[in-house]
Amino acid sequence: MPAQLGAHEIMEMHEVLTDTIDGINQFELYRPHVTDPQLGTILDNQIQYMIQEYNQMVAAVNQKMQGQTIPTRQFRQRPISTPSYGLNNPTPERPNASIQEMDDRDVASGMLGCAKSSATLRMHAALECADPQLRRMLTQGAVSCAEQAYETFQYMNQKGYYQVPTMQTNTTSTMMSMYQPTYGTSPQIQ
Repeated sequence: MPAQLGAHEIMEMHEVLTDTIDGINQFELYRPHVTDPQLGTILDNQIQYMIQEYNQMVAAVNQKMQGQTIPTRQFRQRPISTPSYGLNNPTPERPNASIQEMDDRDVASGMLGCAKSSATLRMHAALECADPQLRRMLTQGAVSCAEQAYETFQYMNQKGYYQVPTMQTNTTSTMMSMYQPTYGTSPQIQ
């Protein structure tokens, strides 16, 4: 018997599939502007994963419509480095005056923004799904996009493109010591 899918599920899958197509196209537009071989490898691997994920989602929805179960696949990023914290003479930022100014930092930043946005969209879509298999596939997709974002962040951090500001130790300690464990029990419902 074919599976029943709710209107929300169909509309959310439409949004996620469109977002995936847009992401693949966006990354393909970036490719000619990459000069760093390391970034090129990251970009190419992420494009390949996005294409495979897109094809898997299309197949999964079609299988679901026929009442079959659907598999999931996870993006596996390679660790690049331990994050570097603190600001070290950050480069001033401004929009490029022309496409010829696009560089590796611009490409990586665009990749990072795309992955973050896609992770958010997939998680939102998962929260709207009644079907547990679609929900699992979308949740895994959100995690995979988060891994793609972290891989890109690691590259940017290593190159000094994405510096992580810190607070003074006493500020961090003061803020975090505000939170204490609770030892109470939950109230009894009468």
